[in-house]
Amino acid sequence: MSSLSDEILWKSLKEGDLKAFSILFKKFYPSLYSYGLKISNNAILTEDSLQDFFVYIYEHKENLSDLDSIAPYLFSSFRRFIIKKLNKTQKYSMVRNIDTNIVDINFTPEEFITNQESTTFRNKNLANLINQLPKRQKEVIYLKFHCNLKASEIAETMDINYQSVINTLHKAIKNLREEMAILQLLNS
Repeated sequence: MSSLSDEILWKSLKEGDLKAFSILFKKFYPSLYSYGLKISNNAILTEDSLQDFFVYIYEHKENLSDLDSIAPYLFSSFRRFIIKKLNKTQKYSMVRNIDTNIVDINFTPEEFITNQESTTFRNKNLANLINQLPKRQKEVIYLKFHCNLKASEIAETMDINYQSVINTLHKAIKNLREEMAILQLLNS
């Protein structure tokens, strides 16, 4: 059952198939957890939110719409779910409200590490440069390169149009290339 298409897996889940739910959970939990952690910066809140999110999905399975692709639905729904939870928790601690349209994601050098020592310098600088990008550009980069979402799926996740995703991704990559070229010149 793990090799089923998204459409069949989702349909099975909607019909109450626990195995389909288990496959869905195992398949998407790691990437949703990473994404949630980037949004909340709180491992416990992210884990609790994600578990609550999956329980909510299972409890409301009969009301779910039919889907061809599961990832964009889960990412956008979980994004709203965790932001709502963050706003609720932070409301009591008198901290800022999180803008539901813009999420600030920070990268670590470890997220770019490969097995080659020569890339360590570049990876640290890349993480620093990405963290200097505007929030929307960072989120698009994260969803594209860490969650492997397509531009259309990112648009659905972030609730923006497809062309905005393409433009934002293009600007982010252009900015990164320019900054990396400057760093290489300075370190030559």
